[in-house]
Amino acid sequence: MLIDNARVRIIKTTGASLATIPHRPGVAVPLEDGPARKKGEAYWAADKDSSGTDTGPIIFVEPKPSTGAAPPKTGSKPGDAVFVGMSFKTLFENDSVTAMQARMDVGAREGLHTHGSDTIVVHLSGGAIEDTADGTTKGNRWKPGDVEFESRGSSHSARNVGPAIEVVLVVLNR
Repeated sequence: MLIDNARVRIIKTTGASLATIPHRPGVAVPLEDGPARKKGEAYWAADKDSSGTDTGPIIFVEPKPSTGAAPPKTGSKPGDAVFVGMSFKTLFENDSVTAMQARMDVGAREGLHTHGSDTIVVHLSGGAIEDTADGTTKGNRWKPGDVEFESRGSSHSARNVGPAIEVVLVVLNR
């Protein structure tokens, strides 16, 4: 178990092991190339048999049912704010989530932005980022398979201070 909060449960496992764990539908993110999918080709796993072909490690993001009305959306979706040296590709979208591949080139910058939705960042490549929030800058180092939870309403800017970074973003739509 990597993260378990009111909005999401995130597990690092394999597709075969996930098939034995009780879970609701969610997003499976392969961390290695496999016989059925390549690293980072996230997909919606609607039942326990849908990810059994992934023999390597996966990150499984299970959105929890919403309780009550969703707060009003403020802020931006990934790719909507001022980003330099970054690219985004939507993999799929449904009522629960939007899954995207994102790349942050060497020296890339994210302008100050506010997350309009809870966003899970699954690191495929690892890397080093300077992150600035509330006037404080700190350095973060990520390894492949690391996961971040960026909560709705949180604001920050970032700069890539290492090699290019590849991630999958899972944006919770409710």
